[in-house]
Amino acid sequence: MSLRRAACLSLLIAIALASTARAGTVGREQDVVDLKLGQRVLVDDGTCPAGQVKEVRGAKMTDKGISRTSSCVPRHGPKSK
Repeated sequence: MSLRRAACLSLLIAIALASTARAGTVGREQDVVDLKLGQRVLVDDGTCPAGQVKEVRGAKMTDKGISRTSSCVPRHGPKSK
């Protein structure tokens, strides 16, 4: 396999992994129905203090599916100059 082909393949794999790990934002925790292992979803339901948002993560695999954990994390808005 040439070096160029290996570099392209590794780039595609990195993009695929990064897109699955990206956090989305929803309004209610009940809207998160198909949480995958390692996935992070930001929930803006007003339960966290000002300047923070709830982050729900697919923590570990159990017999009944993926167990969830949640914590308040800093809210990242648009970057200012």
